[in-house]
Amino acid sequence: MTQDTAQAQSIGAACLMLITVQGIMLASLYFDVAPHPPRVIPLFAMPPFLAVSIGTALCAMRLTGTRMGNILAGLAALFALLSFGPQKYFDPAFPEIWIAVIASQLSVLAILYALVAQREPS
Repeated sequence: MTQDTAQAQSIGAACLMLITVQGIMLASLYFDVAPHPPRVIPLFAMPPFLAVSIGTALCAMRLTGTRMGNILAGLAALFALLSFGPQKYFDPAFPEIWIAVIASQLSVLAILYALVAQREPS
């Protein structure tokens, strides 16, 4: 397995984790199962944002190993940080959602590491 292939697979796996976490959070919102994200935050309504986040990560997975796939993976990581970034450590619901926060942040780190590693000359 080449380094580029390994990095692409890492990006795909991290995107899959983000899709899973965001999809479950969206489902918990729709079915009103706590803990779930708020329906609306000051910037936007949550369901459309999560739909775009999931769609972006899916597209990144489909295009792994390409320039557009890398751009979409970076965008998926940014979207994930809006939902599960360091600000969540101060959220009153953190004791209930910590595992989703940590898993999402680790996935973002994996994406960023893979993107940086791909840019370095072999």
